[in-house]
Amino acid sequence: MFTGIIEDIGVVSNLKSELDNLHITIKSRISSELKIDQSVAHNGVCLTVVNINEDEYTVTAIKETLDKTNLGTLNVNDQVNLERAMKLGDRLDGHIVQGHVDQTGVCTEVKEANGSWIFTFKYDASLNNLTIEKGSITVNGTSLTVVNSKKDAFSVAIIPYTYAHTNFNTFKVGSIINLEFDVLGKYVTKLTQLNK
Repeated sequence: MFTGIIEDIGVVSNLKSELDNLHITIKSRISSELKIDQSVAHNGVCLTVVNINEDEYTVTAIKETLDKTNLGTLNVNDQVNLERAMKLGDRLDGHIVQGHVDQTGVCTEVKEANGSWIFTFKYDASLNNLTIEKGSITVNGTSLTVVNSKKDAFSVAIIPYTYAHTNFNTFKVGSIINLEFDVLGKYVTKLTQLNK
């Protein structure tokens, strides 16, 4: 489980394909604190640490993960939002995040708002995911509050701290992002569909 509060921005230092898998090596300030088998969220995707070498560590993404997330589009030197799993008993500063990306979305607008930024994203509504006004959403692993919710799109307001300490500062129109919708909303949606 994660909170959606980004700890560090890692930089992709190596990508190695092996059959349908992709081994992703990340350079990060938290690398020396990690352990083999530990879970780390990468742009919101929970992956297991398989190797550590000084200030770099490696995780492996399988085909299903590459098909459903933006990790398959990574290039060397790309920035990745990182969060280690939460500790039992810690404050839940964001919201409950599983690290299981539901689908990708596309950035359709970036608007500066006199000291903050409004980012708008579009997603495939046929997958039955939804947002609600003032509800929680995870974008590239970052816990955010939805504004301007629509059937297939939503916006989020980004404060300067979040802009500087996540990879939001690299987003532009057309950027593909990972979305994890609120887990409670997913259960309610499923129950509603079953009762029809």
